[in-house]
Amino acid sequence: MFDKLEAVVNRYEQLTEKLADPSIYDRQKEFKEISSERSNIEEVVNVYREYKKMKEDLEGSKEILRNEKDEDMREMAKMELSELEAQIPPMEEKLKVLLLPKDPLDDRNVIMEMRAGAGGDEASIFVADMFRLYQNYFRHLGFKIEVDSMSEGDQGLKEIIFTVTGDKVYSKLKWEAGVHRVQRVPKTETMGRVHTSTITIAVMPEVDEVEFELNPNELRIDVYRSGGSGGQSVNTTDSAVRITHLPTGMSVANQDQKSQLKNKEKAMKILRSRIYEQMVKAQKDEIDSERRGQIGEGDRSEKIRTYNYPQNRISDHRIGLTVHNLEGVMNGDLGDITDALIAHHQAELMKGQEE
Repeated sequence: MFDKLEAVVNRYEQLTEKLADPSIYDRQKEFKEISSERSNIEEVVNVYREYKKMKEDLEGSKEILRNEKDEDMREMAKMELSELEAQIPPMEEKLKVLLLPKDPLDDRNVIMEMRAGAGGDEASIFVADMFRLYQNYFRHLGFKIEVDSMSEGDQGLKEIIFTVTGDKVYSKLKWEAGVHRVQRVPKTETMGRVHTSTITIAVMPEVDEVEFELNPNELRIDVYRSGGSGGQSVNTTDSAVRITHLPTGMSVANQDQKSQLKNKEKAMKILRSRIYEQMVKAQKDEIDSERRGQIGEGDRSEKIRTYNYPQNRISDHRIGLTVHNLEGVMNGDLGDITDALIAHHQAELMKGQEE
């Protein structure tokens, strides 16, 4: 482990030296890459330096106990030694975690898609409930949100697609991808029976045109007149846009903006992220198609998390976690569940390295 840490420190110093060269600002792409890499390893460097300082202080305290005759000095050394011996093991564990391989997508912003699955109106209502949950959660994290498109149902939301920007957004939100199941008595239920409904959530890392460019020859772009609910005309121009990626058959439509250009930009952004996500997942051999592994078919049996209102319980089925704080979580207090998922993932990675 310590050889790896020394290598990281050496790399950090090399990157710092490169950033000290004024000419680097003339090469913005290189500057961005170097700054990003340096930022990603800065925490492990700082923690390792603090760890080394603790080890030096530990040896200094031992040296005093070996050679010092003054009892007051010896007593102070004993106290410092005791404190350092308690602090060093947790620091070593922290360093092990910091050395785990990072997901290269963790720093990215994301596009989230939420859709009503099984359960009719109750599923649409839960989409709206979950969207409010995430809005509160994002506010706590300092993330910003922009709605890209939205389809309202008779009650709640049939579908909503939105972009989330901030610091390391994907690292926090990737755990939300999958089928979410809710069990509760709907407001429309007169007999007081508990109904089960599902919604599907996809979390896609955002990618810009510089990083991943779609071939214009592989795209079909259709424009048409925007329409509101019940066939009501939103405007009298062909501002709605549908973009289809011919090789994959993926299609994204957007009509939320009055400008055809803005609708095209939003549709292109979403389509680019969907296709990029598919490529990344294929490279990892995790799934064969773009979003099946995340959201399945919305069937009740496919679920990552259950929200049980009668029992005030939330269960994350991936790690066997149960939390009896449903109201708090639905108000945006999602941090404990996210932290538990991250800790479980890190523990699995450490176990894999030991094997």
